[in-house]
This record gives sequence, C-alpha cells and structure tokens, in this order.
Amino acid sequence: ATPFQLPLKKCSVVGNGGILKKSGCGKQIDQADFVMRCNLPPLSSEYSKDVGLKTQLVTANPSIIQKRFQNLLWSRKAFVDSVKVYNHSYIYMPAFSMKTGTGPSLRVYYTLEDFGANQAVLFANPNFLRDIGKFWKSKGIHAKRLSTGLFLVSAALGLCEEVTIYGFWPFSVDLHGKFISHHYYDNVLPDSGFHAMPEEFLQLWFLHKSGVLRMQLEPCEDPLIQSSA
Repeated sequence: ATPFQLPLKKCSVVGNGGILKKSGCGKQIDQADFVMRCNLPPLSSEYSKDVGLKTQLVTANPSIIQKRFQNLLWSRKAFVDSVKVYNHSYIYMPAFSMKTGTGPSLRVYYTLEDFGANQAVLFANPNFLRDIGKFWKSKGIHAKRLSTGLFLVSAALGLCEEVTIYGFWPFSVDLHGKFISHHYYDNVLPDSGFHAMPEEFLQLWFLHKSGVLRMQLEPCEDPLIQSSA
C-alpha cells in the first residue's frame, strides 16, 4: 500500500553527488510534482539554489540515525530539529528488511510521533527491496548492497510518469574533466567495495539513453550567470 495518489506525474530523484555543486538545478528540481531525496541531505541556503528545497520523500539509513543521532537514545530533539527542513514529507526507512534497521526505524517513528512533527515515517516493503535487489543483480550489479539512490530511482519508475534524476555521478571529475567532490556538501568517500557505484551508474545511463528516465548531468543554469545574479 502507498499513501500517494498514483500515478505521480513528474518526479525528481535527487542523489547527493558533487556534480550538483554550482549546477543551479534547485529551481528545476522543485518544479517536479514529487521530489525524493537520499539520506537526510543538507538543504540549507548555501545549497538550495543547486539542490532545491521541496521534499515529499527522503530516505534515512539506520547507520545515519546511529552515527549522527546516537540511535535517538538521548538526542531526540536534535533529530526532530534537523528534519524540519523537509516540511511535510515522508521519511522512508528499511524497518523490516534487515535486523539492524528495525530498532532505529521504530525509534524514528516514535520520536516524530512524540514531538508531533510534520514528518511521517514510511516503512519500506521488504519484498520490494528484495525483488529490486534480485532484478539489478540479474543486470550485472554485484555489490554487498545496492545504494539507496538506486532503490529510490527504482521506486520512482514504478510510481511516476516522468522521472528526472540529479546528482547521480560516482566519478571524481565531471563531463568536462573538472575535479568535483564526492557529495555536494562534503568529500567523504564511501567504504570501498560496499556499493558498486560505477556499475549502477552504467545501468542508469542505459535507462537514460533508452528514454525510460532523464539524467541531468550538465548545470541547469550557467554558473557565470548565477554568480553575477
């Protein structure tokens, strides 16, 4: 079951790649009817012109709840304050897909309930996550675990009539050979071997080339025009 009226029309799926920095894509991202984001990303004013502000659904990995918010054991208000930026959105969590996800997911649910927050928690269907994993494995993606971004794009393709993806670029240089950071907000690299990002990117590129989705890789606005504005 889904709480959304389907099909959703235009969807933006926003990854956190450094390619979004100075892209000026915020306005275009926010023009979609439904915006999905990964792993509770920062949307403060220094980033919003590149990544937008609108959010209907944002994922939260249990590891983020653990590391950034001490598993919500004693910093619940800090968590509630940090998710205010996502307004009336759903926080999407894998509560029943892996043992390590259950505790943090339920704590997020009860924390938001207790504080009367604007956000609601949506638990991922474990069968959906398993089937998506099998599907991409059959396409040649071999990793310990698929990235959140790929799960989100897969969900969007089932929910939306039109999908545009932003910030999906796992390389350290852009299309013009210019160095870029790993994320638009930092340059912290993932643990090696955990995700197969270039393999995932290749599959998304095939979907882009065949017209199944649109992948935005160039700036939406000229950075020179932006900086003078």
